[in-house]
Amino acid sequence: MPNEASINFRRSGFNWFVTLFLLAVHAGAVVALFNFSWPAFFVAVFLWWVSGSLGIGIGFHRLLTHRGFKTPKWMEYFLTLCGTLAMEGSPIAWVVTHRIHHVYTDREGDPHSPRQGFWWSHMGWIMQGHSLQRNQEATARYAQDLLKDPFQRWLMRWHYLTTVALGIVLYAMGGWQFVLWGVFLRMVFAWHTTWFVNSAAHVWGSRRFETRDDSRNLWWVGLLAFGEGWHNNHHAHHSSARHGLTWYEIDVNWYGIWVMKKLGLAKDIRLTAWPKPSQKPASFEVMEEII
Repeated sequence: MPNEASINFRRSGFNWFVTLFLLAVHAGAVVALFNFSWPAFFVAVFLWWVSGSLGIGIGFHRLLTHRGFKTPKWMEYFLTLCGTLAMEGSPIAWVVTHRIHHVYTDREGDPHSPRQGFWWSHMGWIMQGHSLQRNQEATARYAQDLLKDPFQRWLMRWHYLTTVALGIVLYAMGGWQFVLWGVFLRMVFAWHTTWFVNSAAHVWGSRRFETRDDSRNLWWVGLLAFGEGWHNNHHAHHSSARHGLTWYEIDVNWYGIWVMKKLGLAKDIRLTAWPKPSQKPASFEVMEEII
């Protein structure tokens, strides 16, 4: 099997289908700004939390990618469906990309390192990069657990249907105003907060742990991305379900997992002791344990 570090994540020119889709959604977000109402605003905020925190942060990232805790299968599927509302690709493609990122962080083979340019790490890798969903070798290696699940395999192709269904429901509830805010503007805001974890949180901020990469703890990304911005903490202890290690490191995603635990919906939660700034950073071998 080829080494994933040898995958050329760049491509000549743009992926025009993806690029035009991103431009269209951004245009819809701009239109939303001229069609404001408080009900539409609150719908967008609620769906931002559902898709960004329950879906991406707790579901795609801390559960599916790093297996930082366990939850009943129906709850795993619910969190996964919430994540598809973010329109960041299929769950399997998302997980594969992020697992490769942890293995090769800020080195050759990292799909989105700022060492190849801030623009590249923020969104250029999406517009110009190769789709890992089509790389069968990488998917087979880094998503063995998810490929065994028929539901997750089905979502590889049909993940966008949840957003289509949401758009129909929002239109029935509040017309195009709800669609513009609840789909377009909400998605654009969530996209950039997620992408800032890849870009800004590898350039600016503080470093509590001496990891082998450039990860940083960046407070404003931590707030906007529901706790994902405590990125140096995460890269030092990637499987930990908690990223904010002190009271002032607000970690909304961890609070959600804590509530799930109290409700009996989360168990076997993996945490790191604090403080241990000298603890060795996550290695390739440790990353392999969750795959």
